[in-house]
Amino acid sequence: MLYVVTGGAGFIGSHLVEALSLAGHELVVIDDLSSGRIENIASVSANPRVRFVQGTVLDLGLLLEEFQGADGVFHQAAFVSVPGSIRHPLQSHEVTLTGTLNVLLAARDTGVKKVVHASSAAVYGNLPGIPKREDMPVEPLSPYAVAKYAGEQYCRVLGLLYDLPTVSLRYFNVYGARQDPASDYAAVIPRFIANLRNGKPPVIFGDGTQTRDFVYVRDVVRANILAMERDAEGVYNIGSGKETSINELATILMRLLRFRGQPVYAGGRPGDVMHSVADISRARSLLGWEPAFSLEEGLSDTLVSME
Repeated sequence: MLYVVTGGAGFIGSHLVEALSLAGHELVVIDDLSSGRIENIASVSANPRVRFVQGTVLDLGLLLEEFQGADGVFHQAAFVSVPGSIRHPLQSHEVTLTGTLNVLLAARDTGVKKVVHASSAAVYGNLPGIPKREDMPVEPLSPYAVAKYAGEQYCRVLGLLYDLPTVSLRYFNVYGARQDPASDYAAVIPRFIANLRNGKPPVIFGDGTQTRDFVYVRDVVRANILAMERDAEGVYNIGSGKETSINELATILMRLLRFRGQPVYAGGRPGDVMHSVADISRARSLLGWEPAFSLEEGLSDTLVSME
């Protein structure tokens, strides 16, 4: 197949590019390198079937050109920070939502057969009730979450109007190699690892009792590929299905990295949700997907790959 991966030099996108390349597909990788890094796809740079294009999903003309002949599009590009979206809501809106609309319009106009869209568990917000199911109400608490939910709706509506199959994957807390701990967009796991490897304690915002559903990037890649290949449409949770507190996460990493101190606690952050865990039964039954890695296995694999 010929696939396009937007945001393909980013954290998740680069792992997806590697897996698709290994499977023998022809790829066009589009990334503006605002948060992605060309080094992330160095392993496929010599593959003549993989072509990198530095560009943005805000450039509809570029998308129309690069989508020609594509069988499917994996749309990973986004403004990837919840705190950043609170500071820069207009930029978040443009990159994440206008970018998604551009991808869908370009896919429609070039005859792309399917779009797999990266959404987020952030759409659920703090509404009561866990685990989170796809048919639950949503309550976005940040411009990032609003843009992701609106992107899902564009996928649904334009899919119906233009006979363009779409899947939106609501990622929970994805982790793995290539998350930059120094970036403004860094998630909790790479920040904890960076501190611990420098002999410093992990810094926990709030009291650490808030919970997350951590899912390994290799499992997320497999979910994307199944979403593209299976005859499935709509919205799917992609998580581990297991709830882990930030305190528990810190304890596991301190043990794996043989750190003998205690975490440091700081004030909570605006826009953060308190509890999050996925019901993954829909993905299991309709995509044939479930995670293959436990949290400890995924963290161990991440640490080895970062050495």
